[in-house]
Amino acid sequence: MRLRLPHAPYVANKIAIDLLKSGFVTFTQGVEPVVHAAQEVLEEELKKEAALDERVKELMEEYEEEIEANLADSKQLFWMIKKKLAPEYGVILEYEEKYNDYAHKVLDKLYEEDLINYDVPDNKVKNIIFDAIIGYIKSYDEIEDIVLEKISHYKRKLIPGTEEFEIIFERMFEDELRKRGMLV
Repeated sequence: MRLRLPHAPYVANKIAIDLLKSGFVTFTQGVEPVVHAAQEVLEEELKKEAALDERVKELMEEYEEEIEANLADSKQLFWMIKKKLAPEYGVILEYEEKYNDYAHKVLDKLYEEDLINYDVPDNKVKNIIFDAIIGYIKSYDEIEDIVLEKISHYKRKLIPGTEEFEIIFERMFEDELRKRGMLV
């Protein structure tokens, strides 16, 4: 699973909860400012990657005829173009390295805004943030399956993509996150 913009609030919540539970990080202004700061960093990074993806799509549309004429594999071509343009957009493509970078940026923002205090090495705190990101990613597919299964048992059939489906999915998804202690 790849993090997308709608995931940012959930990941930010998990980061704050995990930092709070660590026992060696204290919040100077409460949980909400920590969640907000983490969410800002994540959204900024995810928007950069979304802008990169959009540019790659534009280029592929611009050269669609040549791509089709040469029978190029569009998935592979998308990835090759994205890889070429990633440095220009400040995007890291390797997942572990990317999420490690996100964790560093979140830690930097929390520290710079004086939202947390700790007496352990920075790397120990950064690792909690990194683990929170990875933990969310690992849980997402499982939670999504649980929610979709519950929705499939509704007497009234909900159509994926409709506003009603999205609202119910979101509410149930958040309930599952709360059950797992991943949401404040």
